[in-house]
Amino acid sequence: MNILQRNFPLVAEPFKAVAEKVGISEDGVLLRIKRMKQDGIIRRIGAVFDSRKLGFVSTLCAATVPDDQLKAFVEVVSACPGVTHNYRRHHEYNVWFTFIAPSEDDLKKNLAEIRNRTGIVNILDMRAFRTFKIDASFEL
Repeated sequence: MNILQRNFPLVAEPFKAVAEKVGISEDGVLLRIKRMKQDGIIRRIGAVFDSRKLGFVSTLCAATVPDDQLKAFVEVVSACPGVTHNYRRHHEYNVWFTFIAPSEDDLKKNLAEIRNRTGIVNILDMRAFRTFKIDASFEL
């Protein structure tokens, strides 16, 4: 886990390199990762980029969605390539999601498309004024 979090090898066969470091087979590494994903210990393996430094814009959105429209709304939101994740909350604004886009115009266009396709117009667009990044890795 420590290698996967902090020192993931940037090589053609990264899981083989991890296997060599820990002294097991590549299949053994892949099997353990699969099991940890199934058990909910690992959600994803992937790079984390500073989207602003890459020229992207992002926002946190919160929507008020009636219970009978939740499933349809979430399906539309989840199908958008710019949505990184979404979740339900017990609040007037009961569906929250993050959205990233290559430009301000693209972001506005996509949020308008979500409103048009779902009929849900009460969607807050909450841009960050300051960014705080938390290191979410754990020494295991």
